[in-house]
Amino acid sequence: MVTDELDRLDDRAAAAAFRRLVRHLRHRTDAQNVDLMSLAGFCRNCLSDWVGEAGGLDKEVARAAIYGMPYAEWKARHQAEASPEQLQRMKDSVAKNAA
Repeated sequence: MVTDELDRLDDRAAAAAFRRLVRHLRHRTDAQNVDLMSLAGFCRNCLSDWVGEAGGLDKEVARAAIYGMPYAEWKARHQAEASPEQLQRMKDSVAKNAA
């Protein structure tokens, strides 16, 4: 018996929605990972870790799949230095993931 409606989703629909999310995050390079972590408790790196775990992929291969380029390149192009306030908000948010 399915107790979570998410498990009722067709795998093709779920995969299409996931790809749309990833492409959206690729487009929104202004949405910094530290801010995503602060608000939602996950970021592009989390997604790449989950993809890597699910597919048995090397970390760099999984990150390239999510970022659309090697992670080091994305980081050099788009990642800004995090402020102490951003880092604290992220730390507080990550603590909620353990609950």
